[in-house]
Amino acid sequence: MRLLPALPLLAAIGLMGGIMLLYTPDKPRSVLEAEYAQPPSEFLPVAGFRMHVRDTGPRTAPVVILLHGLGSSLHTWEPWAQALSLHMRVIRFDLPGFGLTGPDPTGDYSDARAMTVLAALMDSLSIPHASLIGNSLGGKLAWQFAAAYPQRVDKLVLISPDGFASPGFEYGRQAEVPTLARLLPYTMPTWMLRMNLAPAYGDQSRLTDDVVARYRDMMLAPGVRRALLARTAQVRLEPPEPLLKQIKAPTLLLWGERDALIPISNAQDYLKAIPNCRLISFPELGHVPQEEAPARSLVPVAQFLSGEGS
Repeated sequence: MRLLPALPLLAAIGLMGGIMLLYTPDKPRSVLEAEYAQPPSEFLPVAGFRMHVRDTGPRTAPVVILLHGLGSSLHTWEPWAQALSLHMRVIRFDLPGFGLTGPDPTGDYSDARAMTVLAALMDSLSIPHASLIGNSLGGKLAWQFAAAYPQRVDKLVLISPDGFASPGFEYGRQAEVPTLARLLPYTMPTWMLRMNLAPAYGDQSRLTDDVVARYRDMMLAPGVRRALLARTAQVRLEPPEPLLKQIKAPTLLLWGERDALIPISNAQDYLKAIPNCRLISFPELGHVPQEEAPARSLVPVAQFLSGEGS
């Protein structure tokens, strides 16, 4: 009987021990940069912070800028960037709060701040206008930039773009960070990350151990997990149609029909709202066709950018 009062204490000790076993610290920046920032990576001062950028291809060629999705990095574009760089100047970068760019010192992860950052990057590289390719969050930022700066966007490619409301993400409401998600800065088991990445892939065989390891390392870059929570807390969706109708650039939608994150049914909303827009879909692919089937998914994009079939 004398053991009973000790049970809550033993349970608390066990819980703390479990948390300590799952504790996942950030990785040192020097280690990550040695592995993931080899040439052609460079770090440029942009909008008040140090941005991880890759700028490849002929300097006199037409420019295309690639914008990655939530929790991702410029590495998602590697096969596409290599192919496009044969004929275009290709610029990709880790968005503020992600990868080796790391946290924005302002703490501002609003869409307005993202527009300022993209414009500042283009200005710093003396690029008056470019075509934009964006995936998921990057797609949302791409179409917002095209609406806000029509004179600076030649063509627009949106891959499973974010922007319309969905269950749990209603218009006009500040996003809520789930209680469990607040543990992200302290723990990130590989199995849990894989479970969260799986819905993005229509072909699960493409979600290899190496891919999971890369995503995990980028999430473990100093300050990135806290920045992700800060970004999530600042999300406030507004009906996108008024902005989408302002887009002047010819637009190509790319969507995997097995996308379990942003359903292909959303494509019809974009087709209705964007004046000059068409859709290419892939029945067996998911949210990141540039990673699942890079060669095949790039074909219509390269044709679109070059003017073939348009």
